Amino acid sequence: MAQVSVTHHWDRTWFNRGNWFLGGYWEASVGRWHSSDAGGKGIWDVGFAPVFRFQSESGSVKPYVEGAIGLHLISDTHVNADRDMGSAFQFGDHLGVGLVFGDRGQLDLGYRFQHLSNAVIKSPNDGIDFQEIRLACHF
Repeated sequence: MAQVSVTHHWDRTWFNRGNWFLGGYWEASVGRWHSSDAGGKGIWDVGFAPVFRFQSESGSVKPYVEGAIGLHLISDTHVNADRDMGSAFQFGDHLGVGLVFGDRGQLDLGYRFQHLSNAVIKSPNDGIDFQEIRLACHF
């Protein structure tokens, strides 16, 4: 899976404790899944999610933990012969960890575990999991 995202950080923080705070951002994404066992079939994925991030605000490298639950639309429900997502509408959640760094804190390198499923609003509900390496540059 390859994905491009646009984010907008919230101007608000909560639970400021020492050098840590809870904040977040909106994320809109467009991705393309590639399934080699389905004859190279590609599936488009459009998503939108609020992402909550617990992050350090001190030091040149700032670690974080984040989580989100959002909405996705996929172009085809049949990922391969053994996996049927059931509906084009999917819920997507992720948990991630990472580091913010750079002279202006403009770089973000992280890992995400993402799960998509339709939450049993329609059968079948096979769902799918992704492990993602994420690199972001904030302008």
